[in-house]
Amino acid sequence: MKTGADSKNKTRIAIVLCVIAFLTVAWALMQDSGPKPEPAPVTAASPDKAKNSSISESLDPRLRLDLLASSEKVKYEGKGTNIFRARTEPVDIPKPVRSPLVVNHNDPSKPGYVPPPPPPITLKYFGLSNSKGEKPQAFLSQGDDVWIAREGDVVNRHYKIVRILPNAVEVEDLLNNNHQSIPRVQG
Repeated sequence: MKTGADSKNKTRIAIVLCVIAFLTVAWALMQDSGPKPEPAPVTAASPDKAKNSSISESLDPRLRLDLLASSEKVKYEGKGTNIFRARTEPVDIPKPVRSPLVVNHNDPSKPGYVPPPPPPITLKYFGLSNSKGEKPQAFLSQGDDVWIAREGDVVNRHYKIVRILPNAVEVEDLLNNNHQSIPRVQG
């Protein structure tokens, strides 16, 4: 076995490759740092030459003072919000004229306050099961949810079934203290 000799040869080859790589990188960096020729000045020419010159201009890293000066002369004249200002100018909004007969719904401390009506109960009553010896059951729905409830049951943790009749069901909204009779719908 020549394990010692093989590893020495591999080490020598690795060192030679590292030296070659280092020299290649150094040579490439020296080539990039040399003086660069200045591009030819742009003159009005044929459209093909203008196209090629615009490409060479876009690759030119020098600062173009003529383009900078022309962009500084542009003045913002938008009709909307000025995005360069921190605050906008106040706008006068006319207040509507209220007659003294308008009922006050907003402030309970002022006279004429009437509390807003409670939201309607959105349950639908679509069926009844009336078996002998059992309390009647109502079939209720709200959106895609369906419940079967007896008198005294709470549906959807929100509505209490007070009374079940063949053509209607009386429901109490426990959150808003609202009683409502919901008629039976067909179909």
